[in-house]
Amino acid sequence: MPPLPMPSAWAGPLPEAAPPSDMALFQLPTGTYETRAVFAFRGGSFRDKRPFAATSVLVQHPKGDLLIDAGFGSQVDAHMQALPRIERAPHQLGHTVSEQFEASGYDRSRLRGVLVTHSHWDHVSGLDDLRLPIWINEGELQYAGHDKGGRVFREISVDHKIHQYAFKDGPYLGFSSSYDVYDDGSVVVVPAGGHTTGSVITFVTLPGGRRYAFIGDLTWQLDAIVRRSERPLMMRMLADTDPKLVREDMLRMIALAGVMRIVPSHDVSAYDGIPRLLD
Repeated sequence: MPPLPMPSAWAGPLPEAAPPSDMALFQLPTGTYETRAVFAFRGGSFRDKRPFAATSVLVQHPKGDLLIDAGFGSQVDAHMQALPRIERAPHQLGHTVSEQFEASGYDRSRLRGVLVTHSHWDHVSGLDDLRLPIWINEGELQYAGHDKGGRVFREISVDHKIHQYAFKDGPYLGFSSSYDVYDDGSVVVVPAGGHTTGSVITFVTLPGGRRYAFIGDLTWQLDAIVRRSERPLMMRMLADTDPKLVREDMLRMIALAGVMRIVPSHDVSAYDGIPRLLD
């Protein structure tokens, strides 16, 4: 099938942002699991085995730090076993977020919580080792509470405080509503339901103007954005709650690819250039 139509590149002004000078961004890779490209995007090769990243992102901000997703935790083997057999994949656990905090001497009292792009196991496994509030919107909380894809989240989140946020701010880069975390435009979350009911995209603007879009599982690999290639039909039906919404948001992100760095959660190479907390 042909690629998605090429949308017009974003030509309008970018939203105003005033990130503080001491704001910073770090990646915390916690491991990988193996998936063939043929299952990740249309046109992918069966012979192309991809290491899918399980990486958390740390936003350091003077008003309090925030993690985007939690990566793999120390109990990832048990979490993997909780999945249907067809969804299990060879995986490799690196250092958990908690271990990286310990090794780097990071001050955990700075953390406000973990903002999850969505509640699937490979984004929340590391919550087991982090006694932090979980930042989640109402739509995703409902999905996590009832859908089979939220099973691991339901087990892990029992001992965590839930910080429920709402999209109380106005339109943002073509999305109908948004949530400005720090009220300075540096971290803005938008609803991107389609993969799960309450999936989100998190836009981050750093001092100096560099911009990132952490798109969760809107696509699994950056190839999908570059090639304008959706997930194969079978995977769309199995993995997405609303493939039409996923397609619409993909087109929005393709239009923005020229003005910011797009980071699908599971593309190892998409994190290139973001410093590691632990080197």
